[in-house]
Amino acid sequence: MKYSGWPEVGELAVCQVGDIEDFGVFCDLQEYEEKRGLIHISEVASGWVKNIRDHVKKGHLVVCKVLTVNESNHQIDLSLKDVNDHQRSEKIQEWKNEQKADKWLELALGSDLSNDQFNRIVPGFLDKYGTLYAAFEHAVLDGKSAFDELDLTEKEIDSIISIAAENVSLSNVSISGYVDLECSTPDGIDSIRDALRSAEEDIVLPPDVELDLIYVGSPEYLIKIVAPDYKLAESLLDEYANHIIASIVKSGGTGKFHRDRNIDEDS
Repeated sequence: MKYSGWPEVGELAVCQVGDIEDFGVFCDLQEYEEKRGLIHISEVASGWVKNIRDHVKKGHLVVCKVLTVNESNHQIDLSLKDVNDHQRSEKIQEWKNEQKADKWLELALGSDLSNDQFNRIVPGFLDKYGTLYAAFEHAVLDGKSAFDELDLTEKEIDSIISIAAENVSLSNVSISGYVDLECSTPDGIDSIRDALRSAEEDIVLPPDVELDLIYVGSPEYLIKIVAPDYKLAESLLDEYANHIIASIVKSGGTGKFHRDRNIDEDS
């Protein structure tokens, strides 16, 4: 599935390297229809780039951060250096999952899916679950209730559930989100550390759940939950994020929670 619109500033985008010039690299955004961006040589890698072709190869897939979008000029500026290894692998996996989900949707509703049918169904999935892949996972987890308040016929629901049951494996699910934590008090660093530690100490995890708190880059911290089902994972993710934010606010700082795509990422 490719979007007809434009990416948002700060979004991570899967790109295929196209023409390579001395001043930068042109890339085709794989998730958007007929959208091409430019990685200026200063955004290819940290430090001085002697030969741009040492860092990128034509035809390769890379993950870039969207720096600016100018729709009137059809210009998208990208950064390769602002994407860390964790973000890169997570984004590629998300993109691969969406490609699978695209095929499942065709199997469920037919390859001749009309634009009207697509526009009636897919935006609802994305609004409710964030990704098409997650919608299929919820079809397995929740059955018909996964489609409550969505504009689907009974036949469409039954077909999607059937295809999801054949293709989706849910031995464990992994979800993640970010908290941006800032505290300008003299002991601000300690307050942030205490906020993260308090969540781990105060919230008791079920034995079949795994939690990772990972420093991504100031002011971001990643919360990753691996659990047997989405409802539990979502509940714990919200609980951890709210606990951490409440703790840092109590210490005189600020906190903000957001999901995997971050419009303020600097690392």
